[in-house]
Amino acid sequence: MTPTPTVFVDSDVIISSLLSQAGAAYLLLHQKNIKLFISNLSLRESGMVADKLNIPKDKFDNLVQKRVHMVKLKETPKELKIKYKNYVLDLNDAHIVAGSILAKVNFLISYNIRDFKVDKIKTDLGIICLTPGEFLQYLRSL
Repeated sequence: MTPTPTVFVDSDVIISSLLSQAGAAYLLLHQKNIKLFISNLSLRESGMVADKLNIPKDKFDNLVQKRVHMVKLKETPKELKIKYKNYVLDLNDAHIVAGSILAKVNFLISYNIRDFKVDKIKTDLGIICLTPGEFLQYLRSL
C-alpha cells in the first residue's frame, strides 16, 4: 500500500481552486488520498487575495477548514527570508519553504515553481516541488 502523500500548497493553488472547478488546483484540493498543509502566513496571504478577488469568505473558510491542515510559523517574515533565502528566487516565498519543512511534507505544490530553487529543495530538504497538474500526473502513476 502506498503511503499517503503529504503536500504543502502555496496560496496560489488555494485561490485557483476557488476560482475554477475545472482546473488542476480544484482537483488537487478535492483529492481524498492526500494530506494538505498550509501555514498561518500562507493562510493570511490567501485570505487577503480572496478578499481582493471577491471570493465569498464562507467559501474560502469552508475549503480551508475541511481540507487543509495548518502549521504555525513562529518566525517573522523577515526572519524567514534570511533563514530560507538559499531556497527561493523570490524572497517573498521563503515562508512557503519554511511551512513545507515544518509540516514535514513530501511535496510543495505551486503554480510559481520558477520562484523556488527546486533542485536544492529536493537535495537538501527531500521535498519535491511540482505544479498542481504535475502532481496529479504523479498521483495517477501510483
